[in-house]
Amino acid sequence: MTDFDPANFANVSPKEFAQLVKSTPDDKIAQVMSGESRGKILSEVFGRMPSLFRADRAGSTNAVIHWNVTGRADGGTDTYEIVIEDGACAVSDAPARDPKLSLTMGPVDFLKIVSGGGNPVMMFMTGKLKAKGDLGLAANIANLFDIPKA
Repeated sequence: MTDFDPANFANVSPKEFAQLVKSTPDDKIAQVMSGESRGKILSEVFGRMPSLFRADRAGSTNAVIHWNVTGRADGGTDTYEIVIEDGACAVSDAPARDPKLSLTMGPVDFLKIVSGGGNPVMMFMTGKLKAKGDLGLAANIANLFDIPKA
């Protein structure tokens, strides 16, 4: 797969997805993520998080994390809730609990982070990623998931 085509995302491995994000220009990703495919892409990415969760690295971590992805065509933000507790990870697109950590970023930066192509610390320092709440958890979040590298 060489084109950033959301119709194919369900059929690609996390590593192939990471390579696709890395090889696609930011403006093309932004265009796709402001269109009708956005919801499908976000659902696919967040739907994979429980299978990429590393319970062995989480230890006694119990946390509610809200991921806020800005840049919707209507100017809005999509919020997904990740709940890590008792060695398991669950995801919901209908946040219901108060977060210990809230992360806010644009769609291009979001896809770079979840595909291993972005440095969350640098994004935080440059203002591309905003974190509110438990910053220690924010610094450690990448270690809790088996994020593929392109």
